[in-house]
Amino acid sequence: MDPLLKLLSEDAALSPATMGAMLNLTEAEVRERVKQFEADRTVLGYRAVLNEEKLDRDLVRALIEVRITPERGGGFDKLAERIAKYAEVRSCHLMSGGYDLLVEVEGTNLRTVASFVSEKLSTLQGVLSTATHFVLRAYKEQGVLMQHQETESRLAITP
Repeated sequence: MDPLLKLLSEDAALSPATMGAMLNLTEAEVRERVKQFEADRTVLGYRAVLNEEKLDRDLVRALIEVRITPERGGGFDKLAERIAKYAEVRSCHLMSGGYDLLVEVEGTNLRTVASFVSEKLSTLQGVLSTATHFVLRAYKEQGVLMQHQETESRLAITP
C-alpha cells in the first residue's frame, strides 16, 4: 500500500506538513497526491471514529444476515446496491457462507430497526430471508479499540 494512503487510513487528521515530514515529501506534494487520490476515487471520504457511549444520543445498531436470489445478468450486485441506498444502512457487504449479504443498520430505537427489516428489507423481491442481530456494545470499531472502564478481573477471595 502507498505509504501516504496508509497514513491517511490510520489518521486522516494529520496535517499535510506532518505527513510530509513523516514521508520525506513537501507539504505541496502531499496536498497534490491527496487531491489526486480524491479525484480518482481511491479516497472516498474521511470519518472520525466516535465512542457512542460518550455521546448523548441513543442509537440502535443491528447486523442483518440476508439471503438473496441472484438476478440474471446482475448477480447479487443490483439488489445489494438497492439495499445499500437506504438511509438506515451503514454498510452492506457480499459474504461467503450461510448468507449472501451482511447489512449493518442504524436506527433511533428497536422498533425503527425492526420496521426497516420487516417493511423495507424483507419485502424486496429477491430477498429470501433475514436474521437480525442487535449490537449491544462495540469493543473495537474500524481498527480502534473502544476504551471501556476497567473492571476488576480478579475473583473475590472468600473465607
